[in-house]
Amino acid sequence: MEQSHRLIIVGDGEFAEIAYEYFTYDSSYEVVAFSVEKEYLKRKELFGLPIIPFEELEHFYQPSSCKAFVAVTFTQLNRVRSRLYKEVKRKGFRPVSYVSSKAFVWKNAEIGDNCFIFEHNVIQYHAKIMDNVILWSGNHIGHRATIREGAFLSSHVAVSGYCEIGENCFLGVNSCVGDNMKIARDCIIGAGAVVIADTEEGKVYVGNPAKPTRRSSYATFGVENA
Repeated sequence: MEQSHRLIIVGDGEFAEIAYEYFTYDSSYEVVAFSVEKEYLKRKELFGLPIIPFEELEHFYQPSSCKAFVAVTFTQLNRVRSRLYKEVKRKGFRPVSYVSSKAFVWKNAEIGDNCFIFEHNVIQYHAKIMDNVILWSGNHIGHRATIREGAFLSSHVAVSGYCEIGENCFLGVNSCVGDNMKIARDCIIGAGAVVIADTEEGKVYVGNPAKPTRRSSYATFGVENA
């Protein structure tokens, strides 16, 4: 595929390497550099490209000439990705999204900035994927469902029609959300859990039907309740 847009990937871990592969071989973007906060900067290059201190990124690359993607997974209940996404915008870079050529996205579905949509996702009629959302491979997002900012959906998650998945939620592999359900912000839905009732903010849900555990999502990911 012809590449016409310069891209900086923020991160240098496994997801950053995956993002490099997908952007390079299935998009119009040319990755020109990686960027990591100084505290975590352990090497100078990745795939033959420079790794730039994030604090100095705009001094190495003009925001007007490069776009950016923050390649961080669900660390600290998606807080790290959200923080870096906001900082990228503050520096003047435009965050971009990747949508696999092997995903199905209906023509009136909406996808925000800094989203990563892997292969075999199905995004149906008038579904809305808001900013900074990761959809790993093989998920189903039903008609008029909304996935709010910062959420992370693992593989083969089924979200039924008219559902709302709250900010920063994490949905485990093979979890399922019934029609018209609302998952409150900061929830963890465990692998294989089946949600048939609205959830409470900051809770961890497991089982079929899904029930809250005693441990909060904040304690699970080691973040403050915020």
